[in-house]
Amino acid sequence: MKRNTMLVLLALPAGVATWSGWVGLGEKTGFGMVTPLPGIADGFQINTAITLPIGVETYAAYALGAWLKTGSRVSEITRTFAKWSAVGSLALGMLGQIAFHLLEISARAKAPDWITAAVSVLPVLVLGMGAALGHLLTCDAAKAPELPAERASDLHAVATTNPRRKPPARAARPPKRTAVKRTVAGIDDLMPIGRSIAADLEDRGLSLTRDRLLKAVRDTGRSMSSDRASALLARLKSEANPSPAEAVPKQRQAA
Repeated sequence: MKRNTMLVLLALPAGVATWSGWVGLGEKTGFGMVTPLPGIADGFQINTAITLPIGVETYAAYALGAWLKTGSRVSEITRTFAKWSAVGSLALGMLGQIAFHLLEISARAKAPDWITAAVSVLPVLVLGMGAALGHLLTCDAAKAPELPAERASDLHAVATTNPRRKPPARAARPPKRTAVKRTVAGIDDLMPIGRSIAADLEDRGLSLTRDRLLKAVRDTGRSMSSDRASALLARLKSEANPSPAEAVPKQRQAA
């Protein structure tokens, strides 16, 4: 509410000054009382000088709003046209005020011909610029459904250029599971009896299994767990079937 109040306070004196300046300049350049409806309402008359402040200053505000518009689709062509036409309208407004005040302090009832010619074409110029800007804004509004992909690219550009914007956190990857080799102590001490049991089973035509190895060791009066029996069995089988890297040195030694 306070912001709107401030805008009104700023607009009132500016509006009064520009209105009086344009109307005064219009009267010095041939604008005046006319009957817009002859034969229909001969008594109705209007001062055409009011068309200058309404047209020029209103269009300047309209174009300025289109130039600075955010949150909706405004193409680059529309924004560029609105920018330069707004700057041009504001410049014309300033020149009009300068011309009126110079003529007023010089006590001149009529403006020079070149000023009259320039002021007389302003309503037509404003009409053309207003129609063009309105057409561009209408075309942009009709293309609004095509906007999502462009908005996504714009957001991406803002995210990459804004140093305060943090990138989205990546989901933490679960730690990789590494195979843990279980070692059983005391296997070296059991290797001699294990070799003996393996040879005995081989002579009897029996295969070497963990249960047979475990029973044979326990029959000797030694205590052994299932884990130690599995580890001892693996060592015995590795000796019986050495890997290729281990087998080559043994073949060389035999040669």
